[in-house]
Amino acid sequence: MDVMQIDSIAFNALEDHVGRAFGPSAWREISQGRIDLFADATDDHQWIHVDTVRAGQELGGTIAHGLLTLSLLPTMMDDLLHIDGVAHILNYGLNRVRFTQPVRAGLRVRSRLRILSVEPRGAGRMVTCEMTVEIEGETRPACVAETVMLYLPAVRSERRSKLPPGSSLG
Repeated sequence: MDVMQIDSIAFNALEDHVGRAFGPSAWREISQGRIDLFADATDDHQWIHVDTVRAGQELGGTIAHGLLTLSLLPTMMDDLLHIDGVAHILNYGLNRVRFTQPVRAGLRVRSRLRILSVEPRGAGRMVTCEMTVEIEGETRPACVAETVMLYLPAVRSERRSKLPPGSSLG
């Protein structure tokens, strides 16, 4: 496994990192076993994903579901970035997704991330990132997606902070 540097950013300094790029993440193999498990989980058993004989004859091998590639974004994001002072991270969705190159079984993928915007949302921050999923040995990416995450800050409990030393709430 590749050695990576996980960048850590303070919650209150998120806005200072708009435009900053992070990555790459660790490589992840897209094995036929992983593709088959995803097909079982989603009931998507289209032959291009699971029929190794037919796909081998017609396409040169099976290809991963685009949504399998997309489902790896949160874990690859965890490889790249840690926000200090956050209690919760909510996956708010995606603005735009493009699958620009199929991922063949047996290849490895990794991602890069760029913070596009940070907007206040109550006490939290809505962070939009562009994530690019690269395929080992290929020049075109597998996927480019805009992810939207809501980061909610850790809040110190006033009640707990006023308790005398050695006290507990329960």
